[in-house]
Amino acid sequence: MKELNIEKLRIAVGDQEIVRGLSLRFPRGEVHALMGPNGSGKSTLAKVLAGHPDYHVTAGKVLMDGEDLLELEPDERARRGLFMAFQYPSEIPGVTIANFLRAAMQSRLPEGEELEATDYYAKLYEKIELLGMDRS
Repeated sequence: MKELNIEKLRIAVGDQEIVRGLSLRFPRGEVHALMGPNGSGKSTLAKVLAGHPDYHVTAGKVLMDGEDLLELEPDERARRGLFMAFQYPSEIPGVTIANFLRAAMQSRLPEGEELEATDYYAKLYEKIELLGMDRS
């Protein structure tokens, strides 16, 4: 993803408008943090971007690399690199986070193309080091 643009976005849940005229731009390579009090629309925005069916965009646009994100199904958004993950995911016995991430990356490759394990783990460990995380 090169850029995500949100233009004058308005979001409602049921008959209650939560987000009113939000505009943001997220260029590739920049880190952003959305902060605000409870009820200010942070989770609502995230759910709309991920494609949750209970949240409705009443006005505005969301463009990912110039394409209308709101026209894409949630799985297509995820394949293009935009998805939500749990902050505290449940543990699934036998499934490591590294293997889960590898499967997610594999799903973004063209059919028949394989993600080499050695390349994947080299990149994973590089990013772990960059973030100052413990490999365990």
